[in-house]
Amino acid sequence: MDGIEPKAPVRADPATPNLVLVMADQLGAHAVPSYGNGIVDAPALSRLGREGVVFENAYCNSPLCAPSRASMMTGRLPSRVGVYDNGAELSSSVPTIAHHLRARGYETCLVGKMHFIGPDQLHGFEERLTTDFYPAGLDWTPDWERSPADRLPWYHDMRSVLHPGIAEVTLQTDFDDEVSFRAIRKINDVARSGERRPFFLVVSFTHPHDPWEIPERYWARYDAKTVNLPAVPRIAFDDLDPHSRRVRLMCGDEADEIADETVRAARLAYRAAVSYVDERIGEVLAALDATGLRRDTVVIVTADHGEMLGERGLWYKMTFFEPSARVPLIVHAPARFAARRVSRPVSLVDVLPTVVEMATGATFGPDDALDGTSLLPLLRGDEVGRSEVLGEYLAEGAIAPIVMIRRGPHKFVHSPADPDQLYDLSSDPAEVRNLADDAGAADLVRSFHDEIASRWDLEGLHDEVLASQRRRRLVLDALSRGRVMPWDYCPPDDSADRYVRGHDFWAAFSGTTLRPPVADPDASATPEEVDDD
Repeated sequence: MDGIEPKAPVRADPATPNLVLVMADQLGAHAVPSYGNGIVDAPALSRLGREGVVFENAYCNSPLCAPSRASMMTGRLPSRVGVYDNGAELSSSVPTIAHHLRARGYETCLVGKMHFIGPDQLHGFEERLTTDFYPAGLDWTPDWERSPADRLPWYHDMRSVLHPGIAEVTLQTDFDDEVSFRAIRKINDVARSGERRPFFLVVSFTHPHDPWEIPERYWARYDAKTVNLPAVPRIAFDDLDPHSRRVRLMCGDEADEIADETVRAARLAYRAAVSYVDERIGEVLAALDATGLRRDTVVIVTADHGEMLGERGLWYKMTFFEPSARVPLIVHAPARFAARRVSRPVSLVDVLPTVVEMATGATFGPDDALDGTSLLPLLRGDEVGRSEVLGEYLAEGAIAPIVMIRRGPHKFVHSPADPDQLYDLSSDPAEVRNLADDAGAADLVRSFHDEIASRWDLEGLHDEVLASQRRRRLVLDALSRGRVMPWDYCPPDDSADRYVRGHDFWAAFSGTTLRPPVADPDASATPEEVDDD
């Protein structure tokens, strides 16, 4: 059978590139080779970093899954869209990246995890090819009115740290293997269809989120003897800041010592999980190459938050310390943007305005009420614009709103319930010296307080978070009784008409074979020549 033999790769209008957004879960910038980690074996991420634009100081806007992803998808802080935690619903009327691109002619598709809470599991995506890894209901609603030591059943615990392991098959690898498979099949379908409508494809994996149970071949890439211990040793429980103590209590981790070999094993397992997801990312990139779609596709790689990985004696996320809040953000489009590194602080709320402007030329003004700004000037090498990042943490472990401002070298963390924290990341990247009480920093602290007062009504936000938690607990209790109707997304089964059916054997094969594309006549064009088209 002849199949499809395109004369050249299917090409979208250069003004409307294809877009692939790849997300990892709990992948800290510190674990990515492009950010200085010379030990982690991640060839796909390494290639993207070498050839792309690396934002060295990119942050999530909330170090927790659902609020972070909601912020990225909407360009707004969690408090602006009401997604305070992993049990809070994103309203269907809030525009997302998918809505903006779909309205401008893009095909929009989600493969993998996005942790949408509520009955709307699409939020602007035309299709979603897998279920989610986590529940879509209100089950994970925190309760600020109970002690953090009064642990809810869905809290993190220390099992992932104390018992990482080799496993050839796990629930998480099942999920991410399917995400990779479905994403590749979608790319193949687009290529062989000849569809000239540009596409926005989100490919979202659950690794390297704990539990760290990874096939042996990924563990074998590392020598346990070379695994380093945390740069900041475990801090005694009573010497921690109050929020860190609460996080430790929530995780059931009140001991002052964990054996070095236990810490090393957990850190090795995390590296193995990074290598595993890097391989899945590499498979998706290879599909773009094989189909001829790569040249006209902008690939963006990021994560919803980082991983403390034992620094200070903390694990997982839920704090604004660098390992938890700083994430990779790499934009790979060599035909459009020269490889470079950007030191200016940015955050995930900047993704929406960046992607929309890059794809359609549309920009946003004050009336659009976004918290992010386009990074397109930075991608082009123009170091202009603001140099700040805003963050909020409104979930489990907090007892009042926690807000963060990163500006220039300084990071300021404030909560009405806790002492302030101020760090100079240029001289203290490990955040071991809190300057908030230093006399020489008094003016700076005062200016941050004034800015916070102008940006947030923290008392009103505290009341709204509590009210939201109470409403959701009532609704959850009611919906858990009688006939239960879950909101979890179940993709429609397309197998009935995708494969060979009926009496006509060959009909199913018609138009489904994709031949390798011929050489691209414009392959030697420089980025400048492409931009001028």
